Amino acid sequence: MTRRWPTTRPAWPSWLSVEANSDHRYDSVIDKALNFVKQLQNGATEGSAEDPRYGGLGYDGKSRPDMSNTQYFLDALQAAGVSKDDPAVKKALIFVSRCQNLPGENNDQPFAKKTSEDDRGGLVYNPLASDSKRDQTPEGGLRSAGAMTYGGLKSFLYAGVSKDDPRVQNALRWIRAHYTLDANPGMGQAGLFYYYHSFAKAMKALGENAFIDSKGGKHNWRRDLFEALKKRQRADGSWINAGDRAFGETDANLATAFGLLALGYCEPTNK
Repeated sequence: MTRRWPTTRPAWPSWLSVEANSDHRYDSVIDKALNFVKQLQNGATEGSAEDPRYGGLGYDGKSRPDMSNTQYFLDALQAAGVSKDDPAVKKALIFVSRCQNLPGENNDQPFAKKTSEDDRGGLVYNPLASDSKRDQTPEGGLRSAGAMTYGGLKSFLYAGVSKDDPRVQNALRWIRAHYTLDANPGMGQAGLFYYYHSFAKAMKALGENAFIDSKGGKHNWRRDLFEALKKRQRADGSWINAGDRAFGETDANLATAFGLLALGYCEPTNK
């Protein structure tokens, strides 16, 4: 059966809308969940903003933080309607800024000062990974990665950073230079479906229907994403990532979950 680009608006899941809690029946549950996740943040109750871990989250809370867990933390705060002025959001923004290959007042980490021109503006997975040869660049800095850069762009916007801010502009500069749905830039096929989900959320947050790359190419990003997912879908409807370092995406349950989440952002537009 031939799959076609959808021509009708899909039914959005209820959890994508504030209407899911329009009568405030879940206020208590959401408040408890927010209190729990906020306590997992480095600097939640103590610690100095000078600590490079400040504001970030790791796989078991306050362990080694990374950009991936921190972007999901900001997703949760955004979904719960937390104000951009909330201390947890402001602390997370400090960490996210320190993940960007952009030396200056928002990132004083040593790796940022060794950023190559190609990596400038992109974001790294772990700003504390200066001893990891796998993540290092020839200049001694850290490599920017596609999923982390889209996650960082989205996080900046969720935290209320202006589109005119150098952090947003430089993240967009990197994305324009590395726009692709064939791979996770900087990572190859590693974490490809995670990348698709991060790409979709960031593009939705940016709010541009047509995206212009660094060569002036105009992209309907929704169509590009739909086509990338379509050609990778298996006959039974699932997706898997057979590439090296798939980060669990060899399991069809995980890859398909990311694929479906990304597909939910492929709503057609005539604009």
